[in-house]
Amino acid sequence: MTGTAWAKHPLLMQRRREFLGAPMHALSMGETIGLAEESMQTRTPLLHTVVNVAKLVTMKNNAELREDVASADVINVDGTGVLWGARLLGVAIDERVAGVDVMTEMFALCASKGYRPFLLGAEQHVLDDMAAELARRYPDMVIAGLQNGYFAAEQEADVIAAINASGADCLFVALPTPRKERFLKRYRSELLPSFVMGVGGSFDVFAGKVVRAPVLIQRLGLEWLFRVVQEPGRLWRRYYETNTAYAALLWQAYWARRSAS
Repeated sequence: MTGTAWAKHPLLMQRRREFLGAPMHALSMGETIGLAEESMQTRTPLLHTVVNVAKLVTMKNNAELREDVASADVINVDGTGVLWGARLLGVAIDERVAGVDVMTEMFALCASKGYRPFLLGAEQHVLDDMAAELARRYPDMVIAGLQNGYFAAEQEADVIAAINASGADCLFVALPTPRKERFLKRYRSELLPSFVMGVGGSFDVFAGKVVRAPVLIQRLGLEWLFRVVQEPGRLWRRYYETNTAYAALLWQAYWARRSAS
């Protein structure tokens, strides 16, 4: 099984779903980590991504991003809004599997099984804080390498070469959407780490730069509001426009489904 042959994996075939035109997999956290470990044990390349409300809205008007997401081998549902919206339209998804939680579970797996992660993206001071936090939690973990996200397009070949020379078993890419998805789509065939995952702003959370919403607020689907309260000047318009667009998409899809039934 190599590359896109993951599409024939029995679990992924059984759990593949589509919501608002976007593919995704109805997987639990345990199943997701199991697939990641399978990829590293067998040295079979696996590209992981997530879909949340903001990404679903952007994908509607960005064919390139839609193609990049669809090309991933495992697509988790990250976001309570996606989970609730899918259920509203009759798409069977049992739980949210947030990207930051997958990343955290993967670090624990690496520490316990001796896998070596490479961390790519974010600001240098965030990477330094990541390394310090990982050393605190997992003293025996070996980090294959670190590279901040401030590199130019003409430096990408050198970044890929450094990742491949590091001997990393897995790669976590903390670049913004859609740069992250474009980067991984462009270089997935060249990357040697078996499990590759785009993690967006998860380094900021793990390193303590950004405070994550309490679990209760996450379960209520208000994690976005918690973020707005932290940075209202920067985030309020973005979340207002995204959530409004998502509500409109859901409304249209819901009534189209009602009319067809």
